[in-house]
Amino acid sequence: MTDLKTTAGKIEDLSSKLTESRAPQGDVPAARSAIEALFDAGSFVETDALARHRSTEFGREHIRPYTDGVVTGYGTVDGRKVCAYAQDASLFDGTMGEVYGEKVTKLYDLAIRTGVPIVALVAGDKPRAQEGIVSSAMQARILARATTASGLIPQVTAVYADSKDASLVAALSDVVIAPDGDLTAEGEHEVNVAKRVLSYLPSNNRAAAPRTDATIVAGSVEDNINDADRALDSLVGDDGAVDLADVVTATCEDVYEIGARVEGVFTGFGRIEGRTIGIVANRGTLDAAAASKAARFIRLCDAFNTPIVEFVDAPELTVEKSALAKLVHAYAAASVGKISVIVRRALGTGYIAFGSKELGADLSYAWPTAEIAVADAAALAAELELSEDEAAQYLTPYQAAERGLVDSVITPAATRGSLVEGLRLLDRKIIPTLPKKHGNIVL
Repeated sequence: MTDLKTTAGKIEDLSSKLTESRAPQGDVPAARSAIEALFDAGSFVETDALARHRSTEFGREHIRPYTDGVVTGYGTVDGRKVCAYAQDASLFDGTMGEVYGEKVTKLYDLAIRTGVPIVALVAGDKPRAQEGIVSSAMQARILARATTASGLIPQVTAVYADSKDASLVAALSDVVIAPDGDLTAEGEHEVNVAKRVLSYLPSNNRAAAPRTDATIVAGSVEDNINDADRALDSLVGDDGAVDLADVVTATCEDVYEIGARVEGVFTGFGRIEGRTIGIVANRGTLDAAAASKAARFIRLCDAFNTPIVEFVDAPELTVEKSALAKLVHAYAAASVGKISVIVRRALGTGYIAFGSKELGADLSYAWPTAEIAVADAAALAAELELSEDEAAQYLTPYQAAERGLVDSVITPAATRGSLVEGLRLLDRKIIPTLPKKHGNIVL
């Protein structure tokens, strides 16, 4: 029997309690295994491991397992500090009680103060009925912390695949990993997807995103053109057909799509010269969901110092104005470096919404295959009473270049080199902001 009057006995008693906290029900819960898999080996430091609820109603005073149903702590992910919590669905059916809520809010406060990302591994956020309204109060407290953290530190939430009740925390997160979220695990463990997302994001809104090793080549844009770049010269067919996905993969490395379930526009991260960038590219018909998806991704990039590169093949857009306004507002408000590459069409509202200089693009490049005008040749011919061949002369990129609406007309092969040089310049971008609280638009 442990003698608690001795130092050795007290240390033994602590060890026993910590061992029990690791497996409150006798087996190590999936939540603990998941959170330990998230962090670099041996780096996880648990917080509030011995916390237990204080409820005395409904006989709960006799059921007081350690952790109270959530594992919280911090450690390193790929060498960078991260806070995380994982809901233990094996305790109290995964419901949230007072102490559970206190643990999570303390972790949010720690992440905000230290400027590190927070990862949540959750199944739901149903309050614990046995503890009464205080459980709902704790839920509100967590949501308030998540709102405070928004735009300050990255928030990544993985919702367990078998969850039937969506978590409100997920709705406030920057990236959601779930069957209907921004990303899906698709056979991978959710924590592996979370780790990859974090690799593109800075620790906080005042930090730079991590950069990978890259060969830095001195010299002009032309000096950096390689065989893969030259292949771009034949990417647009004589009939104008082009797949912007091919342009993206040819000019950017480590491309990782975000939000694939919503079609109409590609959004995702990539790297150029080791630098993280946000990529937006047209894909199919832009509808309201696609416009909202692009706007949300642009706001994510802007919040965390990630320059945005848009690849454009945009006809006149027919999406409803309220949805289009979200995209326009997000792009115009973004203060990070913004570069557009007009590959094919930039017509009417398509020109306006996708990376036009007047909307805020710092640099705009056009391929010689680009068509930049208020409408396509057929519509212009009808409006101006011209033949389509006559109208076509008003669609060339040189009309826009003459007016400074694009900075350069470049060969497709020069695209990657132009982006390298542009991004190097935009590392130094500074924009003084006007003294307003925030813009007002329905998100």
